[in-house]
Amino acid sequence: MGRLGNGVFAGFAATVVLSVFMAVKQMMGMMPQLDVIQMLTQMSGVPSLLAGWLMHFMIGSIVWGGLFALLQARIPGGNATTRGVVFGIGAWLVMMVMVMPMAGAGLFGLHFGLAAPMMTLLLHIVFGATMGAVYGWRAAPLTA
Repeated sequence: MGRLGNGVFAGFAATVVLSVFMAVKQMMGMMPQLDVIQMLTQMSGVPSLLAGWLMHFMIGSIVWGGLFALLQARIPGGNATTRGVVFGIGAWLVMMVMVMPMAGAGLFGLHFGLAAPMMTLLLHIVFGATMGAVYGWRAAPLTA
């Protein structure tokens, strides 16, 4: 499949896992105001949650998965999972200083309170660990 294809596949798998955690968070009523899909929907200008979900999966799969594939060899860490966690923390930082302010949530999403950056950091660590593990599994040479 190639390095980039493996990255997109791993990014998609990690986005699925992240989406499950996000849905559970919403169903449990944990920080319901922190709804990333709704934020992406509003940013897209299309009045449909489908637009937010599509953006979420495109960013997670193509942007983050592709970037991870291109950069993972240069990211510190002993294995692909650890490098994925480091990458996930970097993706979280980008979200906190770029996406959250653009969505009107303030720097680090602090308009939602101190729990917002902590919860999103945890979710990005899960995302990164999953992406790294799947990428490492997909990129590992097959042995007989």
